[in-house]
Amino acid sequence: MNGVQMEARTRASMRTFSDRALAIQPTGVRKMFDLAGDDVISFGLGEPDFQPPEVAIEAFHQAMKDGRNKYTTTAGLPALRRKIAESWSSHQPGMNEDNVCMTMSGTNALLNLFMTLVNPGDNVLLPEPYFPLYGPDATLVGGEAKYYPCLFENEFIPEVSDLEELVDDNTVAILYNFPSNPTGGTLNEAQRDDLLEFAKKHDLWIISDEVYDRIVFGGEHVSFMGADYDKVLVVNSFSKTFAMTGWRIGYIISSNLDAMKQVVKIQYYISACSNDAMQYAVLAAMEQANDYPDLMAREFQARCDLIVDRLNAMPGVQCHRPKGAIYVFPKVTVKGMTSEEVALEMLKDGVLCSPGSAFGPSGEGHLRFAYTISQAEIQRGMDKVEATLKRLQQVG
Repeated sequence: MNGVQMEARTRASMRTFSDRALAIQPTGVRKMFDLAGDDVISFGLGEPDFQPPEVAIEAFHQAMKDGRNKYTTTAGLPALRRKIAESWSSHQPGMNEDNVCMTMSGTNALLNLFMTLVNPGDNVLLPEPYFPLYGPDATLVGGEAKYYPCLFENEFIPEVSDLEELVDDNTVAILYNFPSNPTGGTLNEAQRDDLLEFAKKHDLWIISDEVYDRIVFGGEHVSFMGADYDKVLVVNSFSKTFAMTGWRIGYIISSNLDAMKQVVKIQYYISACSNDAMQYAVLAAMEQANDYPDLMAREFQARCDLIVDRLNAMPGVQCHRPKGAIYVFPKVTVKGMTSEEVALEMLKDGVLCSPGSAFGPSGEGHLRFAYTISQAEIQRGMDKVEATLKRLQQVG
């Protein structure tokens, strides 16, 4: 073996993994799950404790029996896409199947949009506290994540003045998430309009993550869809609204047909297409069980009221009453302890929740509780939380 060959072999042996793989880490939420036993009361998982509508399960089974087990078009089943476009007609009339692309979950949809919109060196404005996938998606496509604050004192709605301090010539998009994971924050029309005008002023794409649009309490969902702006792309999913988290099916919708052509093209290289039979099942749910999300939302509102009342009665705890989603994000003060340390103490006492720091630095001092268990289990869990906090505050 000559010197050139030896040098090439040495270089090859030094290779490990891609920079993008090494640049991202497992989420802090998963760390708590890995430590939890089977006997805990879990407020950790953002997953509805419901089954999908029976009509959807039956339609899924029947579609497979009927041979719907093949590739579909990349954009997805036309009848389903038309139904989705129709469901948004109160926000944006005149859309059809060409305005919709089916994806393998909302998570897939997010990565698709980052790949579609962001070049290496570009930056994207992201909310903090945040859904843990946003920043890594920016990293994976070579972009930079720049986080804007969504503060407790503003009920987790961002201030335009904070956005203005972050935007620069390399900013190409801003992501909004309402109702929010992890905070439950939900905006009104005036707040939406302010955030819309900011994006318009700087000619930014809006990526609007609206996967909790059907889990809203005491009013209608306020969407960025239908705004007088052609650079809006909405991410949605059936995971939360029809309790189909394990089915992994979502979509991207936009009135901008040029953008949707690029989205569909990228989607082919991500997954080629979505599950054939499943799309028939989702269509059946939309056509025959469209009130199902409203039934779940009423139960979630009752649970939300229960958990907020219990938390606000505890010393050292302040909790807003969310108007949507399936989470509360209370401020929890225990002298000398981080949110992760408090969460670990609760885990020792049999309650799983997520430390606020798992959702970004501004989440420190908070805990996230997902109210995706029964009201009886919420009561039992809150008893344990209260006992843990009293013990820690006596020690402190």
